[in-house]
Order: sequence, then C-alpha cells, then structure tokens
Amino acid sequence: MLVKAQTSGMSDKDTKLQSAYAMTSPEDSVRIYGEWAKTYDAAFAAAQEYRLPMLVAEAFCASGGSGPVLDVGAGTGLVGARLAGLGTGPVDGVDISPEMLAVAGEKRLYSRLFLGDVTRRLDLGDDTYQGVVSSGTFTLGHVGPAAIVELLRVAAPGALFVLSVNAAHYRSSGFEEVFARLAGRITPPKLPEVAIYGPTADESHRNDRAYLATFHKL
Repeated sequence: MLVKAQTSGMSDKDTKLQSAYAMTSPEDSVRIYGEWAKTYDAAFAAAQEYRLPMLVAEAFCASGGSGPVLDVGAGTGLVGARLAGLGTGPVDGVDISPEMLAVAGEKRLYSRLFLGDVTRRLDLGDDTYQGVVSSGTFTLGHVGPAAIVELLRVAAPGALFVLSVNAAHYRSSGFEEVFARLAGRITPPKLPEVAIYGPTADESHRNDRAYLATFHKL
C-alpha cells in the first residue's frame, strides 16, 4: 500500500513529489505517474525548477557521450529534449508509465519509446547502446542499484553512463556497495553533486541534491 504523505501546508506539486517518494512498488509508479503525466511538465518540472534532466544530459555530452542512447525512466522526455538541443542522438526511451511515454511521444524527440520495468529484464539485445542516461529514476521509492546490472547488459563495451542518484539515499540504498562490487566491469564512478531543483522550488525540497554517477562500461 502506498504510504500517504503529510499534506498540511503543502502545495499540490509538493504533495505529488512526496507521494512519488513514498512509492513501494512498480504498480505504485504506474498509477502515480499515470495520474501526473499530463500536468508534469508545467505543474512540477517548470514550477519546481527541476534542473536534473538538463544537468544529466549536459554531463553526458560534456563527457563525450554519443548515440545511440538509452534514456532510462524517460518520463515526459525532459532528458531527451536537452540531448536533442545539444545535437546528441539517436535516443530511445524506456519508462514504466504509458501515459508519461505518450507525452514524450508528442514531442517527437525519440527514435523509439517503449514500456519497460528496469528492475526486470528489458526487451533489448545485449550491447545495444553507446550511452545510458537517467534522471530521477534512482531515488527513494523508485529504482534501486540492482537495476544497473541489467543496464550494463544492454550497453556496449565502452558505453558512457550518466545516472542521477539521490544523494540522501546513495549509501542507505546500497549504491555505493553495488558500484564497489562492479569494479572490473565499470570504470570508477565519478560523482559530481548537483542541486536537483532551483531556488524557487518548494522549501521542503529546495536543497535536495543528487550525484551524477558517471562511468564507462569496460
């Protein structure tokens, strides 16, 4: 069961974010993001100055990333939009929410959009992508570090990864441990820390931070 967030004194966008952090299953993700899809870009991303998708895309390009790229948890296509603006592609997107993918599809940014749960095997061949990016997927209530193993499977040798990981959950959710176990399969991750939101975001999340886990598949 989804744990209800405390809503007293919160805006609607902040309540939505708390509900997202309180998710406990893929079914929760499908339901909550399905309800949120049509208003996500304006009522959340713009209103909260959600910078993380832009920062992930820019870090990928600054590190020499190239296509084909897999956007994991593509949502409404915010990472894809920035990659397109930077001239990087082609980009495929996978998400667990059909409603979010429908919004992304309207933007005509992706070569392919498909449903998938990255905690399970994806319907993709081995060594398919030269790059893997993700914004906002590796965080509380969403996807844990075990999914990185499946993403390594679909990435070609030498592929560049830039995955945002909520800083508050990096150690407690086991990301540090999993990256240590992957030594020999990936380069040592670089972990620049960035602000997830801008200064006009709701006070309860204004100071939230994320690491941009940046590494190559060996």
